[in-house]
Amino acid sequence: MEGARPTLRCLQDDLQLPLPSLDEPLDRVQHPLLGKASAQFAAPDTPHERVRTLDDQVFFKVKIQRWRGAVWAEHVTPWLVAAGRRESGSPDDFYAALAATARTARARYNAGHQAALPTDTYSAYLLPNQDDRLRYRLEAGLRFIRTLEALIPDLVRASLHDGHEHTADLETFVLGVQVRADAGHETYVAIRITGSVPENITQIILDIVPGCEHGGWFPETALPDRGLQPNEQAWSNIMDTAAAAKLLDLADG
Repeated sequence: MEGARPTLRCLQDDLQLPLPSLDEPLDRVQHPLLGKASAQFAAPDTPHERVRTLDDQVFFKVKIQRWRGAVWAEHVTPWLVAAGRRESGSPDDFYAALAATARTARARYNAGHQAALPTDTYSAYLLPNQDDRLRYRLEAGLRFIRTLEALIPDLVRASLHDGHEHTADLETFVLGVQVRADAGHETYVAIRITGSVPENITQIILDIVPGCEHGGWFPETALPDRGLQPNEQAWSNIMDTAAAAKLLDLADG
C-alpha cells in the first residue's frame, strides 16, 4: 500500500495543517497520526479495527498518543478522512462524536431526498472528493516529470559514450535515446517512444533533452540503424556541442 494521505478537508480542518506545494505529496506530510496510519496499512494482512459506530461506510480506527482518526482504505491508498484529539478527562469520545455528526448528516440527507437512507449514519461527505482526486493526479504527474528530468540526461550521456541507443521501460511505454557525435560533425539526437503516450508527455520529454532547441525537433520515419515499428514514433534534433561536452565531462568526473 501507499503511505496514508489526508483528504484536503481533514488536513486543513482536523489536523489544522497548511496545504503544501505540489512538490510535497500529501502522503509525506509529517504528522503522528499519518505516520501511524501509514505503518498500520503497510502490510495487507495486518488486522484493523473497524469504526463500528458508522454503518454506511467502512472506516478503520487509527490511534496514537491523544490523536484519533478514521481511515478509508481505497485499493492501495489509505485515506485519513477524519481526525481529532482525545481530551484528557473528557467523557467525549472521538468516534462517538463522529457517529453523532454522521447521524445528523443522515437526517439532513433524508429530509432533502425522497428515498431515505437505510443506514443509521451518512458519512460519504468524508470520502475523497474531486479536489482530492485532482491533487492526487497533479502530484503523480509532477513525480513523473521529476523522474524524466533525472532519467533523460543519463540516457543521453550513456549514448554519447558509445553511440548506441539506450532505453528505459516506463511501464506504459519505452523511451529510447540515441546520440551520434562524430568528430567534426554535428551531434545528432534521436528520441524514440514505443507505445501510446499523451501528446503533452511527448513534448515534455523532448523539452527535457539537454542542449537541444525546443522548436528544433522533427518527426522521423526511421532510426539511425533501423526503421520504425508500427507502435513507435521518433524525433530528431541537433545537440549543442558544448552541452554534449559538458555531459561527458560530468560522466567522466
